Amino acid sequence: MSFRRSATNYRCRLIIAAARELAEAEGWEAVTTRRLAERVEYSQPVLYSHFNGKDAIMAAVAVEGFADLAAELRAARMSASDPRQSLAAVSAAYAAFAERRAALYDAMFNQTVDLPFATPEAPAALHAAFDELREAVRPLAAEDDLGLLTETFWGGLHGLITLMRGGRLPREHHERRLALLLSRFSH
Repeated sequence: MSFRRSATNYRCRLIIAAARELAEAEGWEAVTTRRLAERVEYSQPVLYSHFNGKDAIMAAVAVEGFADLAAELRAARMSASDPRQSLAAVSAAYAAFAERRAALYDAMFNQTVDLPFATPEAPAALHAAFDELREAVRPLAAEDDLGLLTETFWGGLHGLITLMRGGRLPREHHERRLALLLSRFSH
């Protein structure tokens, strides 16, 4: 790898890290190219030489988030001894990720980002995260279409988490709702 490519990669990583930190501290509305330029001590034109604006930076953050999520889901799935435990462990890891990394989760699922979701062209990290959910669902799919069943499970899991985080569902019943969702998918 040339020095120039290495420096470019370093600057991209620095910009993405600064965006994640700022979003976690103050929310995505606080992330602007001006503030990022100040944080990383580069001019705004330098930021624009790497990213076409805030949306592109947020998309890069989201891709990183999907890679992180895939790793956490894989670890949870691999730690379980049977299919029901695997689905429960993956669900718990998914919920914990959404809680612990709220701004990152928002970039991945709630903000508008220019990523080709649910297509063959989607970045590998997006496929990896979905694949971990699918592998947890697979042993319980029976005759159901595995892809559609996984999408349905993911939709239920995401919906419960999003509604709870948004104050639409009481937080104190989260574990019970999650147990209900799991019981419907694992029998």
